[in-house]
Amino acid sequence: MKTTVLTLLFALAVAAGAAEKKVIVPDVGPKPVGPYSPGIFVGEYLYTSGQGARDPEGRFASTFEGQARQCFRNVQLVVEAAGLTMEHVVYTQVYLDKSENYKAFDQVWSEFFPKNPPARATIGVYRMPTNTPIEISAVAIRDLKKKKAIVPPGYPAHMALAPAILVDNDRLYLSGFLGRDVNTGRVPDDPAEQVQLSLNRLRETLKAAGMDFRNMVFVNPYLTEKMPMNIMNEVYAKHFEFGNTPARATIRVNSLPNGANIEFTGIAVRDLKKRRAVRPKNMAPSPTASACVWAGDTYYCSAKSGFIPGPNSGIYAESVENQVRQTMRNLLDGLEEAGLNFSHVVKSNVYVDNLDEFQKMNAVYGSFFKDAPPTRTTVQPVPPVTRQPDDRGRWPKLEEISIIAVKP
Repeated sequence: MKTTVLTLLFALAVAAGAAEKKVIVPDVGPKPVGPYSPGIFVGEYLYTSGQGARDPEGRFASTFEGQARQCFRNVQLVVEAAGLTMEHVVYTQVYLDKSENYKAFDQVWSEFFPKNPPARATIGVYRMPTNTPIEISAVAIRDLKKKKAIVPPGYPAHMALAPAILVDNDRLYLSGFLGRDVNTGRVPDDPAEQVQLSLNRLRETLKAAGMDFRNMVFVNPYLTEKMPMNIMNEVYAKHFEFGNTPARATIRVNSLPNGANIEFTGIAVRDLKKRRAVRPKNMAPSPTASACVWAGDTYYCSAKSGFIPGPNSGIYAESVENQVRQTMRNLLDGLEEAGLNFSHVVKSNVYVDNLDEFQKMNAVYGSFFKDAPPTRTTVQPVPPVTRQPDDRGRWPKLEEISIIAVKP
């Protein structure tokens, strides 16, 4: 009798799409250039790896518009291989290597999302794998009926993207909100005012979905060199409960759209009973980031580097290989605290100091995934740092990785 009941429960779980994990590999399209899967379908969600602009033969189009179209087609190949359409996409992150291409990109974007567009964060980075000028990652939903655009009052009409997408009346994917006035385009002179303006836009969109900052489970603050990190953190921390903040990946980038210096994007969950922050025992509570946060069966973990915690904390590894090893150890701490391991990871974002070390990073990163690796997006956000230790023997950060895992 017990076996029959367990079999029935398993069948019902599979029928409901509960955390059933499937690797998605299109029949055609550019081959992965690292240890990652093109797509992972798990439960109700499809995660795609960052797709570049090369065609299946490895060539670039002669114009940026052609390159952007090919990049979208590569995303589309993964989405359609999962049995979905581009309209099922609920969230995208777009990386560009030239700020002057933002306007041209918007035109191509509208070709692929003529109606019911997803949320979007757009970031300017220094360099991407294979020197692609554009890279796009996406999240799609299995059931299109569960996708709902959220538009706060006073938002400009005829926007090409959704301020946020609410999935199944519960999970909210938020576009990137810049520290500029959305109606006038003005960027305040004061950095703190820029941060507050961006957070105000985020708050207004959360409110339109019946949520507030307490519902956030993951945040990406993207900052240019003109935004002081301490000012961003000081303003940001005022909006969250100490020790119960969202997971976070804070990334310095080369540029942001329309001359902005700060952008916040992220994910929230409506039901606070599904939200739970997790902190490994070797990590102190933080005013700005939790190690990981549950959103139902999905586990969002902050970006980690090769940082060794403790009284003599810092990065002591000189090479990117050894820094990646420590980073993965730090990520595993967060996974194990929740009863998970690397087999449960479905998505990662890898930020490297120098893409000339791409293969060195891949060799170490890939060794942590015995079966099909998760989807992945890899970028070099800013020019390489000067590699010299400080007077305590600590080295600069050469890589940083954030992950998403799903409970089986």
